[in-house]
Amino acid sequence: MLKPEVDSLIPRVPFDRRTFIKATLGTGFAACVLPVSAQTIHTDSDGLEAGEISIKSGDTQVPAYRAQPKGKKHLPVILVVHEIFGVHEHIADVCRRFAKQGYLAIAPNLYVRQGDPTRFQSMQQLNDELVSKVPDSQVLADLDATFKWAGEHGGDVSKVGINGFCWGGRITWLYAEHNPRLKAAVAWYGRVAGDQTPETPANPIDRVSDLQVPVLGLYGRQDQSIPQDSLEQMKQAIAQGPQAGRGSRFVVYDDAGHAFFADYRPSYRQADAEDGWKRALEWFREHGVK
Repeated sequence: MLKPEVDSLIPRVPFDRRTFIKATLGTGFAACVLPVSAQTIHTDSDGLEAGEISIKSGDTQVPAYRAQPKGKKHLPVILVVHEIFGVHEHIADVCRRFAKQGYLAIAPNLYVRQGDPTRFQSMQQLNDELVSKVPDSQVLADLDATFKWAGEHGGDVSKVGINGFCWGGRITWLYAEHNPRLKAAVAWYGRVAGDQTPETPANPIDRVSDLQVPVLGLYGRQDQSIPQDSLEQMKQAIAQGPQAGRGSRFVVYDDAGHAFFADYRPSYRQADAEDGWKRALEWFREHGVK
């Protein structure tokens, strides 16, 4: 697989290891991933408006982390879909990274009705007691509400992309199939096939016929949670689907596993993460999200 040499595109400053779980959205980390790595990236908010906002979705006020260039309007928009761990410090940092590139970036808390992912001590407990209870239909509706909020608060809804990681990578595929108003999507190690449940009745591969948005899929060949044959099946399904979706691409990093972009975890692979970030920015620019 390509291993291009790229300059670091992400600023680095020392991270305080004593920062753990906090009440404010976009700060701290989930208990089941502590301690965080010393390599954890922190992007400052200089020149940005950044912090928590509230988005009305149905009868619920959904908290979200928002970052954007200060004093700017008519901004291109990136919806940032959080990992299994929710909207924690890493996801807020990703929003600030996009904002530094000129975007209005918004990460809604898509677990708000089901609970707080920071309190669980193990991945199994987090999945069983919270994540498995989150309906896809609820998530897509909350993203629709976030899309609408962006258009009412300085965003240009003719220039909207979506970017998601892990759990959010799967959701990114589903939202690209759900909302044809998107311009482009980037799914980082998001599952495309798997078990179906009442809350997750279909996977991305089941809805390829609805894909009207080009998706860039970024994956690790060593990721044991996402079989390579499922990606091959997805590629074949896309090739037979709508014309717009056929512009999708997959990049597989040979030595990377799951969560290779997650700089706060041991799974982080700097070269692959930086290359993926560069490709994501280029993908959005190429497809009019700029």
